[in-house]
Amino acid sequence: MYQFSRAIYRELALEVSAQPSGGRAVSQARLLSECESAMERLATDRHYFAHPVRTLFNDVRSLFPISAQLRVYRVIERYMLDAVEYVDTQARDGVTFDGSPVRCHATTRKGSVCQRVPLPGNKYCPSHKHLEEQADELAATAA
Repeated sequence: MYQFSRAIYRELALEVSAQPSGGRAVSQARLLSECESAMERLATDRHYFAHPVRTLFNDVRSLFPISAQLRVYRVIERYMLDAVEYVDTQARDGVTFDGSPVRCHATTRKGSVCQRVPLPGNKYCPSHKHLEEQADELAATAA
């Protein structure tokens, strides 16, 4: 995953503006740190990371001049969408990208995360499969 964060860093590091608190090197280090943390979150918590492009751009946009921000957004968007596609295609049966077992996306009555394994091709376990069906019905009526 770090190949994506490093690619973003390589394309954008020279455009970073110097910050009054520490100069250009500190800004470049922050850019790299933000890119790597976004990719790590994408790999480990894909389901709850709804807008990775927007999140990373908001984290680093203060490091760039206004004139470069459109280019920064487009670079982040290109590599982040590639990373999202890569993570989604690497998920194997019963195992997430980072090697942990796939878990049901529902929460229990007590508010904790359901620990059961979801049905094949589904995001929910047998106890919560009605949630998937409800989401499909809502999408059908909306269309």
